[in-house]
Amino acid sequence: MKILAGWKRSLMMLAVCAAGAVSLGAHAEDELAKVKQAGELVVGTEMQFAPFDFLENGQQAGFNKDLFAEVGKELGVKVRFIDLPWPSVLPGLEAGKFDMVGGPLTMTKARAERYAFSLPIADATDALLKRANDASLKTSADISGKVVGAGKSSAQLDQLKTYIATLPKPPEVREYVDNNQAYADLAAGRISAVANSLTNIAYVAKQRPDTFAVVQPAFGAKVYFAYCLRKDADSKPLLDAFNAALVKLNKDGRLAALQKKWFGTAMDVPTTEPTLNY
Repeated sequence: MKILAGWKRSLMMLAVCAAGAVSLGAHAEDELAKVKQAGELVVGTEMQFAPFDFLENGQQAGFNKDLFAEVGKELGVKVRFIDLPWPSVLPGLEAGKFDMVGGPLTMTKARAERYAFSLPIADATDALLKRANDASLKTSADISGKVVGAGKSSAQLDQLKTYIATLPKPPEVREYVDNNQAYADLAAGRISAVANSLTNIAYVAKQRPDTFAVVQPAFGAKVYFAYCLRKDADSKPLLDAFNAALVKLNKDGRLAALQKKWFGTAMDVPTTEPTLNY
């Protein structure tokens, strides 16, 4: 009887292990399988980040909307965006409130330790936006001793702080949750400049040339924009499928066409994971 009981226990353990292996195999594809089963990719973003995401007559517009529509076609799913203040977006991803972040984010070493980046989709080099009639800001170094704004919890803010530490008289830095509020304060003369990616501020200056101008050259390190997912085994299949779609869009010209539409120029972005220098 003891021998029979021992065999039964062994068989039960083998069955549990086998079931666990099957469960783990299925679990590894959970995020992609979940998206496919639901027929929907849910993306967290902040719709105050033109030209990537912004509201026009109360409706979403911008590069992200168009690009994700193309990726959705490749994956065979619809895309639904959730609009949040930027400081809430990454915590929302970690809490599982959506599948990925469509900010996009500047690719940095620190973020890569915590999140899984997609392939790059645009240039994210940092630069300054000034008032069009401000003759005192001819180069980036001219913000020395002035007041400059940047997005709270943003990589652009980090780059700004690194840069101004090299100036003889570092400027006062004001942090904004809403980029539009930073631009409003700049237009009203409450600050002298706003630090953001060259892609973003070039778009803002193009929309309001009588109000804003870009300070050339850009002061930041060469960096890229990308989207991100949770950094776990569950999300890897979804990341791989998303990147495969991006490579296809890059090769057939759809990515370049969207860049020209929203940024004014096509950008050479890597189709393999880039080395992060920042």
